[in-house]
Amino acid sequence: MEFTISPISEEDRKPIIDIFNYYISSSYAAYLEAEVPYETFDVFLQMSRGYPTATVKDGNGDVLGFGFLRVHNPMPVFSETAEVTYFISEEYTGKGIGKSLLEYFEEEGKKKGIKNILASISSLNPGSINFHRKNGFTECGCFKSVGKKNDRVFDTVWMQKML
Repeated sequence: MEFTISPISEEDRKPIIDIFNYYISSSYAAYLEAEVPYETFDVFLQMSRGYPTATVKDGNGDVLGFGFLRVHNPMPVFSETAEVTYFISEEYTGKGIGKSLLEYFEEEGKKKGIKNILASISSLNPGSINFHRKNGFTECGCFKSVGKKNDRVFDTVWMQKML
């Protein structure tokens, strides 16, 4: 499958939020219970300010996925650590897009001086845990019963990849 990865742009607002809303309503990958308005796109841009962002598009310019690195902790002593967020359209998972996005963030993160990438993953999302494990992340912690979505309690599994 052919696709391109480029920084997020304003034209990506609607498809990015549509993808994110899919995961809110149908999974435990997004930590919200109710779909968000398109203005949430601005929150994503604010969260990722100064860090690499990416939109994955096919040859027709359709958005297949998106992601970004963001600050893990605003204190300067944590400036070499970032958290990763990414979502791939459900029909395009398992086609190498997530792996390509992760490689993009690793490469771009290194340019910014990032040495550690963290991922916070719901324990009810084993596919993401397995994806990260297969791509060099190790589990480094678990907060028990800290989330509740749709009346289901879940842990947050923290995973880390040192660059």
